[in-house]
Amino acid sequence: MKPEVFSRFENAAWPALLVSADGAILMANPAAKTVLGPSVGGGTVQLTAVWSPENGGTAVAFLALSETSPAAPAVLKFRTASGAAAAFLTAICRLESDGRRFFVLQLLPSPDAKSAPTGDAALKQKLDCVLQLARTVSLDFNNALTGVLAHTSLLLGKIEAGHPWRHSLLEVEKSASRAAEIAGELALFSRQEKETRRAPAGNLNLVAGRCVEFFQNSHGLRFSWRLALERGLFAARFDEAKVQQALTKVLENAVEAFGGSGTGQISVQTRNVELTAATQDRNVRLAAGNYVCVEIQDNGPGIEAEALPRVFEPFFTTKRAPHRGLGLALVYGIITNHGGGVAISSQVGKGASARVYLPAEKTLVKESVGGDKELRGTGTILVVDDESLLLTMADTILTDFGYQVLTANNGPKALQILAQPGTKVDLLITDLVMPGMGGRELIERIRQTDPALPMMCTSGYVMPEENQAGAGYLQKPFTSTELLLKVKAALRSTSAVD
Repeated sequence: MKPEVFSRFENAAWPALLVSADGAILMANPAAKTVLGPSVGGGTVQLTAVWSPENGGTAVAFLALSETSPAAPAVLKFRTASGAAAAFLTAICRLESDGRRFFVLQLLPSPDAKSAPTGDAALKQKLDCVLQLARTVSLDFNNALTGVLAHTSLLLGKIEAGHPWRHSLLEVEKSASRAAEIAGELALFSRQEKETRRAPAGNLNLVAGRCVEFFQNSHGLRFSWRLALERGLFAARFDEAKVQQALTKVLENAVEAFGGSGTGQISVQTRNVELTAATQDRNVRLAAGNYVCVEIQDNGPGIEAEALPRVFEPFFTTKRAPHRGLGLALVYGIITNHGGGVAISSQVGKGASARVYLPAEKTLVKESVGGDKELRGTGTILVVDDESLLLTMADTILTDFGYQVLTANNGPKALQILAQPGTKVDLLITDLVMPGMGGRELIERIRQTDPALPMMCTSGYVMPEENQAGAGYLQKPFTSTELLLKVKAALRSTSAVD
């Protein structure tokens, strides 16, 4: 069996080859077939066929040397589809699968080679390499963080507020959320098209309350906290992880305004805002309509008048190192991307106030998810993902809340499970990016035989196509509550149709 890890190079912009220890080219990605010729993808060509004698040794000898010691990337020449030899910065790594040894060769643009692309073409090729690497890393991060966040949120939902482990679990959740920020930044950097997925309606009270709880646990009795939540809050559509990140940054600013040992008062208030005409709030111009507002106030030293107009500028900061001046710039970017705005006012010696506005719908949101009873359900769910830790996570959470769970680590195995006599599956949850048969192909295959089966997609960075949006979509990383609510919604919509 050929290593499935090679599937990660399928969409790479540079040539990649999977080679056996005896020099046989077993697999080649599309870029390799374009550059070296289509024959390299047939499974019958030896590496010697594209190896240039100018390399000063045989291809098999090069592989043998790489077996005994790690090989640093080297500039090597390969015969291209045109028959000419071209130089590439060749990176090689050794793999083992089923007791056999394999090698993955990546042929990257060589900055020292005369035959390598130059100018804009070379820059684009190098950028494509970086983007592909960023996409791969962000996907791996999101898979790992999904397991961490889901298990942590499951435990937080089960232990009482005064439990001695609650603070540590909140710290784990915070650390995972910060790591998710990094993965999100990588995904944003690598994504070539702006995300257009419509965010689900959410409850801003829950996000604000979670943020305050974390800071209360982190800073003990240093501050006096006041949390005032609008009881009949309007529903807003937002990415919960991103908005929580934005509110956390504003609260960090409020805490840091007092210095390392200072104490003070910090209040967090949510409210509905109904505007019949366009309104100006400091630096923010709000169009007529409905909004939800989170206002964070402190009684700290305040912000100098001349600094206020610049607080959202990247790299502008009134704080000492290591602050880089990116916090409020990030808040501004997140909220304005949601169609909202952030207004800041301050008086020196009297504190500061930050008001975060998000467009809202004049419908009320539930104040809570109703505890375990609201999240529990029945039915059989088939979860498909090539990451075993995510299969274990889904099995643990869904089983704990009343569901029967079947798991498959690839598309063909999922099809085998569905084809077994007497097997009844009420919902399919599949990752979109998997080796071999991806989630999209799996969905298409299932729809041919069972078009009525409810399906839901998950992914760390790939947005579903329009014809798959109806299957439901859950962005990684997600919490246990988000998973359970999505499952309930999918099964509820199916029952309504029936």
